[in-house]
Amino acid sequence: MPKIYEYFGLVFFFYSNDHEPIHVHVRKGGRQSIFELYIQDGNLTEIRQRNEICSESLSDKEVILAESFIHAYYKRIIEKWMKFFVLKKRIRCTSVTRKI
Repeated sequence: MPKIYEYFGLVFFFYSNDHEPIHVHVRKGGRQSIFELYIQDGNLTEIRQRNEICSESLSDKEVILAESFIHAYYKRIIEKWMKFFVLKKRIRCTSVTRKI
């Protein structure tokens, strides 16, 4: 389960056996949600949030924070997805401490 980002208590990660569409799991405490990224012509066109089965969802405030982070970092998230799932390389977690 590669962790890719930490942002003000939110942890963004992939499961090692994940599937398309490109998506990221986001956890804070015992709560977790999934955010699917839809890309067209290299641009983020939509983020669809769904709940993780058997887990309490992120709060509304946490969802807004996660979505704002994804909007700002979607290209880097996609790069990490490609590096991990396509190129089969290790990826490092980045802690982001500056508010978006």
